[in-house]
Amino acid sequence: MKQSLQAPTPAPFSEHQLQAVTRHLNVPDVALPFWGQRKRIPAYRITWLEGKGNYTVVHFCDGTEMIVSLTLKKLEGRLSPELFVRPHKKCIINLLYLQEIRSGKTTSICLANGCEIEVSRRKTTQFMKLVITFQQEFLPLKVYYGNA
Repeated sequence: MKQSLQAPTPAPFSEHQLQAVTRHLNVPDVALPFWGQRKRIPAYRITWLEGKGNYTVVHFCDGTEMIVSLTLKKLEGRLSPELFVRPHKKCIINLLYLQEIRSGKTTSICLANGCEIEVSRRKTTQFMKLVITFQQEFLPLKVYYGNA
């Protein structure tokens, strides 16, 4: 997994558009453990999640990070499968922030914040199917909420 050292760039959509689309797709907030309690985070604010053993680093659209004491597998069960996909065993991405797919000997993706993540060879076909399905559902909504 490669990570770019570029400063985070803003999301390709306004916060209002992201809120409207996640509401339309009926995507629930994500409950994350934080200092002995659960903190509800809007799903559209999460750019990607990175597994680190028994912990997960949650990367947000504003460039901040939060380490939670849950495995990536446990968090995956709390995320909306329409919006979050797992291109590699150590990460989950939010499709709202997928900017580019690069194919070659290996497939990698580039997120809106500049992070580059390799797609596992075994997961490439399933990943591409999920991306296509998401785009077919999301693109009409993007046009609809584009002027929001």
